[in-house]
Amino acid sequence: MSSSWRHVAGLDPTKPNVARVYDYWLGGSHHFVADRELGRRIETLDPWIRALAKANRTFLGRAVRFLALECGIRQFLDIGSGIPTTGNVHEVSQQVASGCRVVYVDRDPVAAALSRELLARNDQADIIEADLREPEIILSHPVVHKLINFNEPAAVLFVSVLHFLTDAEDPYGIVGRFREAIAPGSYLVVSHGTSEDNPQLVAAARDVYRARAADGKARSREEILAFFGGWKLLEPGLVHVPLWRPNGPDSMPDQPERFWMLAGVARKLEKPT
Repeated sequence: MSSSWRHVAGLDPTKPNVARVYDYWLGGSHHFVADRELGRRIETLDPWIRALAKANRTFLGRAVRFLALECGIRQFLDIGSGIPTTGNVHEVSQQVASGCRVVYVDRDPVAAALSRELLARNDQADIIEADLREPEIILSHPVVHKLINFNEPAAVLFVSVLHFLTDAEDPYGIVGRFREAIAPGSYLVVSHGTSEDNPQLVAAARDVYRARAADGKARSREEILAFFGGWKLLEPGLVHVPLWRPNGPDSMPDQPERFWMLAGVARKLEKPT
């Protein structure tokens, strides 16, 4: 991709951004010195953070592939999609099933600019620059309605984004609004930082993030389960990210608790007849 993203209007290269820090951990090139500095500061707290970021990304790919190939889902709404890298939702879904449509949503102007560049020749995928804290803006956006038919099953993805919302920002109400909007037979995909396995590490990481980039909250298993609103969780349930339908035993870590993020996929049941 071109370097034009560095000149996006309003971009402050001195302020780190969670999407660009994530890009740094994944080995991307769309970040600034401030992003790298924050990423390295977190790495001093958790040397496994790069492995966690990559495990979360591969979970996304496995979930999308499963939903497209095994569940027949042909439309995906990726909330907080971040900076495009390898294994993007449209690439995975459109590779395994024809006719898949994807809308990405992110408020970061760099993520939006790079996504537009990537999707310029793909009429089945698009990006809108919007904040997940404003679900009505997303759900009413013309680009969303162009590609997503809310009368048919869809998948809504909140991958590694909800832990950047505090309780005061009503994350359960936000996710609930999307659950209400999509048709029966739809799926909700969530990965979320958890405070249960490494509470001291998570607290320290939150303090660093809050001071330099964004606030948020790692949550307990029960708190993360609540995002699914009672929908039926697919096997293997809510598990550490490398353990959700791994590609094989060789891809399963010896200490999954080091990956302090839980992931799950749930289905909205059909309306009773």
